[in-house]
Amino acid sequence: MDKIGKVYIIGAGPGDPELITAKAIRCLKEADVVIHDYLVSREILRHASTSARFIYAGKQGGDHTLSQEEINRRLVEEARRGHTVARLKGGDPFIFGRGGEEAEELARAGIPFDIIPGVTSAIAVPAYAGIPLTHRGLTSTLAFVTGHEDPTKPASDIDWTALAKIGSLVFLMGVKNLPEIAARLVEQGRDPATPAALIRWGTTPDQETLTGTLADIAVKAHAEGFRPPAILVVGEVAGLRGRMNWFETKPLMGRGVVITRPEAQADEFAALLTARGARVLRFPTIAIAPPERWDALDAALARLATYAWIVFTSANGVRFFFHHLRETGGDIRDLKGIRLATIGPATAATLEAMGLKVDLVPASFLSEGVVAAFAGQDVAGKAVLLPRAAEARDVIPEGLAKMGATCDVATVYRTVRSDRKKEELAAWLADGKVDVITFTSPSTLTHFRDIMGPEFRLPPAVRIACIGPVTAAAVKCAGLPVDILQETYTIHGLVAALEAHFSSP
Repeated sequence: MDKIGKVYIIGAGPGDPELITAKAIRCLKEADVVIHDYLVSREILRHASTSARFIYAGKQGGDHTLSQEEINRRLVEEARRGHTVARLKGGDPFIFGRGGEEAEELARAGIPFDIIPGVTSAIAVPAYAGIPLTHRGLTSTLAFVTGHEDPTKPASDIDWTALAKIGSLVFLMGVKNLPEIAARLVEQGRDPATPAALIRWGTTPDQETLTGTLADIAVKAHAEGFRPPAILVVGEVAGLRGRMNWFETKPLMGRGVVITRPEAQADEFAALLTARGARVLRFPTIAIAPPERWDALDAALARLATYAWIVFTSANGVRFFFHHLRETGGDIRDLKGIRLATIGPATAATLEAMGLKVDLVPASFLSEGVVAAFAGQDVAGKAVLLPRAAEARDVIPEGLAKMGATCDVATVYRTVRSDRKKEELAAWLADGKVDVITFTSPSTLTHFRDIMGPEFRLPPAVRIACIGPVTAAAVKCAGLPVDILQETYTIHGLVAALEAHFSSP
């Protein structure tokens, strides 16, 4: 008999991709097949193995891609084929997530499974709206209620009389039945003036909160066109939001920021933006590849001891240089006696993480700044190695040559166009999700234009941000505006400039 696989029924959390648990990530990485719901973000799916096969089982506004019966069947079928299956569900799988039904089906079929609890939206969404569900002096009782019962049931299972006496109530999936929910509670004695809050797309940069009372929340929701997915909170605790609204006040809240730098280098930028409430849209226009030939670097490594300095102009240059050094039998000990310079602190940090001391970092994080920094060094008659990208300006080798140094340039990586499609960005633009497109190098712009094509026109409301004057010059040369250009040419500086731009009146 063939080996039977295993199913992980995983709670992915409420929407914020950082609220997924460490155990959920570990199990997701093990999966051969990922069956995921509509509310599971792409950021979470990135934790899966690159070889994993994805099956979308989303349910949106009554439109079911796969019926529950079909999902159950696929879980059993994939496991019987020997696959490790991650059944990835929004929130917690056992809180109105039908995870219990799926577990029962697996048990009947003799399929081993684990349950990985998740942060339920019933708790997380009110917290992100600044609403504590329990609070001393206000309430010590709490109930979670489905706002959308199974329509095939002959009668409601909800005890409205009992619910009306509970301090805090959280209704999930209750937007469509909001008038009935409010009316039922008032009928059973709940004060119509009881505070209420409706929270849409909770824990995400699209979060919106509508406040009112039981008497008027349904009218307000209709007037605002408030649509699912949303959670309703009823109780005195909802009145605390005015003092505790922490998430929706973040400086970049709801601002859509497109990151065009390579996928592998986008994490720090994305984390800084997310921490400020931005909607991060990853659209890497370039990928980093090794050079077509290693001849120049091989020749330099053969005479490595003759160099007085090595100048690194990017973290990519550091990674590719040392990877090839190791591949050819060398290691960092071969750099003994060689001084190191970098174009900026990020590149320096990459070297320092390897235990290497950086001797020179310019005050201005540009090639011109590197040359200026070397003006205070005695480099006449000395050899300098410059490992860099295939296409780069010659400011550093020309500047060092004028100082009497010999500068050997070795290509250690190149930028190539990514496989992203213009339709993806076009859809974000059409949905109004983009506020700013960021460029961190001339190559990100070059390949952006290549991907989008000559007919692409930037919507007037969308801004362009650049990490430094060299990139800004390339953007202007392409006939595009530069709306945001920071003084400190680092990712932290770019984030600060975005924050300043969108905070100004």
